[in-house]
Amino acid sequence: MLSGRGLVKRYGAQHALAGVDIDIQPGEAVAIVGPSGSGKTSLLHVLAGILRADAGEIHLAGQRIDQLGETRRAELRRTEFGFVFQSGMLVAELSAEENTALPLLLGGSARKPALTAARRWLDRLGLGGKEARRPGELSGGEAQRVAIARALAHEPRVIFADEPTGALDTRTGRDTMNALLNAAAETGAAVVIVTHDRDLADSVPRTVAIRDGRIDAGGAAA
Repeated sequence: MLSGRGLVKRYGAQHALAGVDIDIQPGEAVAIVGPSGSGKTSLLHVLAGILRADAGEIHLAGQRIDQLGETRRAELRRTEFGFVFQSGMLVAELSAEENTALPLLLGGSARKPALTAARRWLDRLGLGGKEARRPGELSGGEAQRVAIARALAHEPRVIFADEPTGALDTRTGRDTMNALLNAAAETGAAVVIVTHDRDLADSVPRTVAIRDGRIDAGGAAA
């Protein structure tokens, strides 16, 4: 469903990606692991269209997307992809339901149905009754659940999660990861998680290890 072939990304003379091939199946959850500087975050950003690869191809559902212009790639990120980042990246001035509804509103949805959908997702993620709270009034785990709800609200094909539990304690991180995987499974979205946490990676059905910008066949587990 999402595939990369021969992906290369350079920063000056340094290769962040040195010819990566990867396939993500519909509804699949994959953890990309590796040491700092291995290329795992660059791989996520290239697959998601945040960064352009210097070489290689990316296909989504049979359509080549790496050659799209910035406007079309931005639209793709808004409609087909969802994102969960380590810090949540919620808008401090907005309530939980408004943060969750943002992808729908940016996509042209009317405010009332967007907020209705947002409340439904917040309730499914255990945040019923906290829809009006702003990020500063939520715990770290609750804020990440709002970020998960936001990523899922427009029912994307792929959710990209970059160190989604990195700022949380172990128990909260585990609960948050379970919430992400279970919610994504309900919609059939694939999940691509970048993490340095092997315990977290072990909770995901498939792990891909990357080292020095290449897939480490000896460190990957299906």
